[in-house]
Amino acid sequence: MTSTYRYLPDTTEDQKEMLDFLNLSSVEELFEDLPPEIRLNKELNIPEALPESLLIKHMQKLSSQNKNASQLPVFLGAGTYDHYIPSVVNHMISRAEFYTAYTPYQPEISQGELQAIFEFQTMVCELTGMDVANSSMYDGFTALAEAASLSVSATKRSKVIVSKAVHPESRAILRTAANGPGYGVEEIGLNESITDVQQLQRQIDQDTAAVIVQYPNFFGSIEDLAELNRITKEQGALFIVSSNPLSLAVLQPPGKLGADIVVGDMQPLGIPMSFGGPHCGYFAVTKKFMRKVPGRIVGQTVDDAGKRGFVLTLQAREQHIRREKAASNICSNQALNALASAVCMTALGKNGICEMAQLNIEKADYMAKSLEKKGFIVTNGAPFFNEFVVELPRPVHEMNKALLEQGMIGGFDLGMDYGMNQHMLIAVTEQRTKEEIDQFIAVMEEIIND
Repeated sequence: MTSTYRYLPDTTEDQKEMLDFLNLSSVEELFEDLPPEIRLNKELNIPEALPESLLIKHMQKLSSQNKNASQLPVFLGAGTYDHYIPSVVNHMISRAEFYTAYTPYQPEISQGELQAIFEFQTMVCELTGMDVANSSMYDGFTALAEAASLSVSATKRSKVIVSKAVHPESRAILRTAANGPGYGVEEIGLNESITDVQQLQRQIDQDTAAVIVQYPNFFGSIEDLAELNRITKEQGALFIVSSNPLSLAVLQPPGKLGADIVVGDMQPLGIPMSFGGPHCGYFAVTKKFMRKVPGRIVGQTVDDAGKRGFVLTLQAREQHIRREKAASNICSNQALNALASAVCMTALGKNGICEMAQLNIEKADYMAKSLEKKGFIVTNGAPFFNEFVVELPRPVHEMNKALLEQGMIGGFDLGMDYGMNQHMLIAVTEQRTKEEIDQFIAVMEEIIND
């Protein structure tokens, strides 16, 4: 017989025993100190409890209403992408020593976890062209906010400038994070699909701690980092670049183009979409800012016998140093997802990652040119990676509804964040086949001609 409860609840006798110990006659007496006006005086509006077997069936029925990448081809990106994940990734992260691991404070029993994180840091440095990377952040959005805070702390200046071509959610989190330290956030507009360089030149000044751009940016376009860096450094500000790590397998690394801090999200490399999370941020800097990096860093050393070993080091957080000296209050990371990315990159290898990135470029280029041949307008004014913007003759939500009815998940509606009504941001990864791309285009053509 299936048990009604997976875990044993408190029985009536258990509750009575605890109340007797506290010299109380009822559970209600536990809450007497709470003012009546803030107490809930009615039952919670939740369904009655179900036996486990019925609850599982109910939840499965609800989840089956979702449409996902294993059922339908996905042309939606905007920060979370459908990429190939080698099967070895899940096998490794499901091992108990990794799956249940906590922060490896005791190196003598955590060498496997520490080495895995060290390898992750090393590969992030290779991709970004930076000197030092930490063991990961919550996601790319919070990593960007931490980079801004570091720049304000390091330069003692009062504001940061961020391009509107940076992901809208990154900018929203940046504005929220700025409220604590009290620095200002100013935005730079767009010149077609890239940052407006002339506006940046007019707006940057001696109060600017950092300039923040995305590479490729939110529209998939590739920014001129060298020129943006030149303008930034002329005013003595730091140059922060948020970058898709997969794209760095084929693009010039930001570190080679003058970036002081490079952040981003590792989701494209080994982390499933999972309807939006969890992700894993990375954070890389030049050697100059090594001691201001938030979170934790795993370092390589030797033991008293000369054998290679790994330890946590340079933790610039309020838990480990004087609070007023802390560069961050980030007290955790995404070790399991960082491991997934490290395993993915190792399984693919340098040539595999390059090939995967190149396929993203070629397939997006094929789809964009095919759409243009059908009369659609691709509005990107610069080369793009695996996303581009298409102007449509109808509202995006109508197009996406029709696409879903034909078994495809459409792109992102830019009207929501940019006021670019009837503009769709389309993502084309290596997962999309020629047949799926051609079918998408055929459905789009049919809709507008209907």
